Amino acid sequence: MIEIKIDVKKIDKSRLYQGKQGTYLTAVLIPTPDGKYGDFMIVEGITKEEREAGKKGTILGNGKNLTKKPAEPPVSDYQKANDAAIEKALETNDDLPF
Repeated sequence: MIEIKIDVKKIDKSRLYQGKQGTYLTAVLIPTPDGKYGDFMIVEGITKEEREAGKKGTILGNGKNLTKKPAEPPVSDYQKANDAAIEKALETNDDLPF
């Protein structure tokens, strides 16, 4: 789940368009993993021609990922000992034909 915050005063009204069920604005989420304000930056969508001309969409706000990533399960002492025993057996096994 991603929470977004948009400053609606920054929306260029000429970029709004009428759809079948309402008035829409195309916006783009740009990942900003080390961002000061969130995990995403939200910018107005622009045309291909504008992008090719070097124009960038107006920054409207930011977004934050609210879904926590699952933590890695801790490795038990039993598992560590078992892994060590397997490693030792593999290192000392001289019966291998290769």
